[in-house]
Amino acid sequence: MSSIIFFDIDGTLVTEDERAIIPDSTREAVRRTREKGNLTFINSGRTAFNISPRVKELGFDGYICGCGTYIEYNGDVILSRTIEKSKCREIAELMRECNVTPVYEHSAGYFFDDKAPMTDGLKYFMEVFVDSGIDVSGRVEDDNFGFDKFVIWENPKSDMEKFRNEIGKEFSIIDRGGGFYENVPLGFSKATGIQHILKKLDIPMERAYAIGDSMNDLPMLEAVPNSIAMGGAEVIYPYVSYITTPIEENGIANALTHFGLI
Repeated sequence: MSSIIFFDIDGTLVTEDERAIIPDSTREAVRRTREKGNLTFINSGRTAFNISPRVKELGFDGYICGCGTYIEYNGDVILSRTIEKSKCREIAELMRECNVTPVYEHSAGYFFDDKAPMTDGLKYFMEVFVDSGIDVSGRVEDDNFGFDKFVIWENPKSDMEKFRNEIGKEFSIIDRGGGFYENVPLGFSKATGIQHILKKLDIPMERAYAIGDSMNDLPMLEAVPNSIAMGGAEVIYPYVSYITTPIEENGIANALTHFGLI
């Protein structure tokens, strides 16, 4: 029976720095496991439009994006959940009241708020987006403004108590560190995406593998019996069944070899 492998992107398939290296050993490992009949899926917090061609060309059977809010299999969209427009407007106004800096993420693009404080984090994100050819012209005032999930940066003047009290009613608030928070609608996660795919493809849980490198990968790592941490990701070591070598030391290839997937 075929197995199914769920991969995070940043820090797992691609180095999480300005080099954005995809090791040759990773390319070869993904190719070889597919040749054995195993299925490969991206499972990322990134929304669908922000999966780069460099990643896609590795070869994947499907994509779980936006922390489970969007799922694609064999080129067909089988789940897509965007927040109601009136609620999107309400949240955008609330973020202004909380004095935080948001980026609103839709499966088709990003939206920014020029009235929000500029932060070093946002400045870096936008520089990376521009360098990657990503459109950064979307604004909350646009007629097509809407989002599936969103992130925020706090600052010394942010009202984080109000933010947590209000947003926590309808979103999981994931602390990514450094005053950066990822906000995903309740009921959606990297784990629910896995559950949806396993049910659709009738693949038993014991044949499912997940590979990640950070705390926002915990939902998918805890959802499967075969969980793998990239070398150097000490923060998630207590939660996984196997620790592989770092990404540039053949981490993906060594993990798939260990489990007999290549």
